[in-house]
Amino acid sequence: MVATVLFLSGVSAAPEICAACSILIDADTGRILYANNANQESLIASTTKIMTAVVVLEHCDLNAVYEIPPEATGIEGSSVYLKPGEKLTIEELLYCMMLQSGNDAAVALALACSDSVPEFVDLMNLKAQELSLHQTHFENPNGLDGENHHSSAADLAHLTQYALQNPDFEKIVSTKTITIGHRRLSNHNRLLWSLDGTIGVKTGYTRAAGRILVSAVERNGRRLIAVTINDGNDWNDHALLYDYGFSQYEDRFLIRAGEEVGWVELVDGTRATLTAAVDISYPACENEEVRVAILSPRYAFCAGLPGRPAGSAAVYIGTRRIGFLPLNWGEQEEAHAGTTAKNIVCPRPYLPARCGEAAF
Repeated sequence: MVATVLFLSGVSAAPEICAACSILIDADTGRILYANNANQESLIASTTKIMTAVVVLEHCDLNAVYEIPPEATGIEGSSVYLKPGEKLTIEELLYCMMLQSGNDAAVALALACSDSVPEFVDLMNLKAQELSLHQTHFENPNGLDGENHHSSAADLAHLTQYALQNPDFEKIVSTKTITIGHRRLSNHNRLLWSLDGTIGVKTGYTRAAGRILVSAVERNGRRLIAVTINDGNDWNDHALLYDYGFSQYEDRFLIRAGEEVGWVELVDGTRATLTAAVDISYPACENEEVRVAILSPRYAFCAGLPGRPAGSAAVYIGTRRIGFLPLNWGEQEEAHAGTTAKNIVCPRPYLPARCGEAAF
């Protein structure tokens, strides 16, 4: 059987923004709250450095001191003007790369972690495969335009979702200003100063790619991630996306522990109720339909004791499966007059699953 809950209030229209490609996701569940051309392969400029930082953080000691080689200096594009023989820690180089967007710092980090830049780029692409970033491929660690250097808004959002699980990454990208030796670095992400709850993350720009912005914002314990690609009004558009996401999609208790969510037929013709074993909360609009599809037990010879495990169910918002719910036995109904023993299978409706599923 399927239990259905309806939230009846309306939802406001999604904002109109200028980006060629964009996405807004809930960072905890991965739920897509807004998307436009989100899977389109695009140049991504310096937002490439999100992956560079992830690989460095997973392969290098932040306190290790690295002497800058000549091949990491004089790199085209944005720079912190590293000098050959200069010594900085890996952590200091990460600040130079993520706040000031130093292309030279990105090359220095690649060489600090690997024997060569191509070898480091291989690590970047392996990580992209590990994270199932299907529209993503890298040619360099800094984001200079390349024929086979691309990602998508959706991939960048999910990469950032992963990266923010690392507290060192979050600390670095949320820093507004810092002094590294004689350098006073200021974060290029203007949202850190203008938008409540901004964590930061990364800006990017080349003439071919346009303006790219990946950001994250946390309010009242909820964290959202927005990505816009080729957007000349990105600061304002990110503010609009966050206003929409936080106002329309709230963490709601869809199901409460102990709530009856279904039943199963018993061989004596009676039925036993099935209850939720845990609370289920999820970012949802008030007008969305929540459905529970019982997966097991499909039938039973007799009911278990109330409160004991009884199987599982799939939980859907609309037709999108959002996770699984453990079930407990509830109360057994009294037998009705005239019932005869029979083997009745509990209906098991087919509900198609969608990508981006989350397990509770």
